[in-house]
Amino acid sequence: MNKNNIIGAVLMAAVFIGYSIYSQPSAEEKAAAARQDSIENVARKNAENAAKLAAQQKIAQAQAAAEADTTALFHSALKGKATNVVLKNSSVELTLSTKGGVVSKAVIKNFTDYNGNSNVTLFDSSSQSLNFALAAKEVNINTADLYFTPSNQTDSTVTMTATAGDGKELVINYLLGSDYMLHAKLQTVGMANDFAPSASQMDVQWKEMCRQQERGFTFENRYASLTYHKVDGGTDYLSEAKSITDENIEKKIDWVAFKNQFFSAVMIAKNNFAENSLMTSVPQEKGSGNLKQYEAKMKTFFDPSGKTPSEFDFYFGPNDFRLLKRVEAESTFGKDLEMQRLVYLGWPLFRIINRWFTIYVFDFLTGLNINMGIVLILITMLLKFITYPMVKKSYMSSAKMRVLKPKLEEATKHLNKPEDQMQKQQAMMMEYSKYGVSPMAGCLPMLIQMPIWIAMFNFVPNAIQLRGESFLWINDLSTYDPIIEWNTNLWLIGDHLSLTCILFCVANILYSWMTMRQQRDQMVGQQAEQMKMMQWMMFLMPVMFFFMFNDYSAGLNFYYFISLFFSAAIMWILRKTTNDEKLLAILEAKYKENKDNPKKMSGLAARLQAMQEQQMELQRKREELERKRKGL
Repeated sequence: MNKNNIIGAVLMAAVFIGYSIYSQPSAEEKAAAARQDSIENVARKNAENAAKLAAQQKIAQAQAAAEADTTALFHSALKGKATNVVLKNSSVELTLSTKGGVVSKAVIKNFTDYNGNSNVTLFDSSSQSLNFALAAKEVNINTADLYFTPSNQTDSTVTMTATAGDGKELVINYLLGSDYMLHAKLQTVGMANDFAPSASQMDVQWKEMCRQQERGFTFENRYASLTYHKVDGGTDYLSEAKSITDENIEKKIDWVAFKNQFFSAVMIAKNNFAENSLMTSVPQEKGSGNLKQYEAKMKTFFDPSGKTPSEFDFYFGPNDFRLLKRVEAESTFGKDLEMQRLVYLGWPLFRIINRWFTIYVFDFLTGLNINMGIVLILITMLLKFITYPMVKKSYMSSAKMRVLKPKLEEATKHLNKPEDQMQKQQAMMMEYSKYGVSPMAGCLPMLIQMPIWIAMFNFVPNAIQLRGESFLWINDLSTYDPIIEWNTNLWLIGDHLSLTCILFCVANILYSWMTMRQQRDQMVGQQAEQMKMMQWMMFLMPVMFFFMFNDYSAGLNFYYFISLFFSAAIMWILRKTTNDEKLLAILEAKYKENKDNPKKMSGLAARLQAMQEQQMELQRKREELERKRKGL
């Protein structure tokens, strides 16, 4: 990696940090903005309350009118007392309310929440609602307004029935599978004449206030998103950071997920959700106990005759790659739902690395029932073992440049004028080629490590196996490990200092120092002096990493720390085991071989030699013309 690359990287980092500092508002501006935000929040809340009150009044009026009309559809179902029906297995416990006839609470077993409770409550009736809206000829039917009567109840099945009168019914049948999948069938009985002949769809309105389930609000919020799967393949999601209301999804989708970092509530439609679904995701404030406010407004298949039910699958469970593939196979819909994409593995290249390497290795190691911290160390060691031949080759290229440094300085000492720098670079490249050395190979360690680093950046935060796992001083590898905490959020730092982040940054500084020293030892003339001046600038990157990764999971920071530690150890061992005298003797032999047999030179060396000879010829002609001009 040459000095221009280094200068470019450092300048970008400096511009980023400088702009961040410059763009910060003053104390007066912050106070004014806070006052304005407070005023706007009050106005927005008042408007929301007024709209909510108006909607409630409208619903109450409609309901009162329906209750007064004893001949109206579902007249008797508009009154009642809500009771709960519980479906459960070894993995999940689902509470269905007879008011609305849908799941009102989902508890995922065998996982603890960040408060230490033995199970994770994904949502309850205060934070989630689901309504199926049917447009009949005379009235709009909303399941959320109806009281259902449960029957055929076991631990895994129940039938919810809302009576419309005169033998007419709305029925929802539920079947809980062996894991986390709930199957539902909604159909009418004897109501074909109550709908228009063209009726073929119903509205689905699903809302959830996504709860904070992990300790690190900022980090978890980064991985919480409303995600959906397109019928023609592939998933997409709403921005995790932006507030988005009623975004129009133009294509058909077959499932939508209200997702947080490690758990999801997923609704799957057998006959798909129609085009132009509206999706909402609104981030919530830290300390509220919630991450996002989700909402999905969709249309799906409905048969008024009741011959063909509208079928749905609901998944309430962990975002586990293997588990999602397995439970998807339990679906009776026969579609490739790609639910495992709820575990985000990165862009295509990094996804390939994680999908076909990291997951298999991780599964094998976790199957040995060893500590997750040890698993991360073993994965790091395996990756270093695989990349070692390329790293060694790269290091040897740098070592060759180091031992050739005195010879290059001697060969180019007459080219120290500013106007000679291009010729000096070409002369150096020519000398390298004669000795069989490739200067570009020195950048390989970074090029080799970056895809792996980025792949692990996507894999580790989404690995639910790390959740709640302790190692050494770390209580939970899936969240930050504070050594100091305070109540106030400080700019760029937050409200804590993470020990693994500090270790990672220190290791990064050590590795950067070793890399810079290696580069300085192989640079010639002014390049070496410039490198000395740039050393302090290279430490900006680890400092910037500290501000970026202080909120990240201890598992990810620990992996980076171990990876850099092993990289530094490998570099140190290679330096100690490399005999410079023997290496120089090998290069001298190579140089003599090329000198005695110029035809052996090919590729870059031959092209550089031809360029140098051409430039020398041009220089000779220019000098000759200059002499003739002066002679005239």
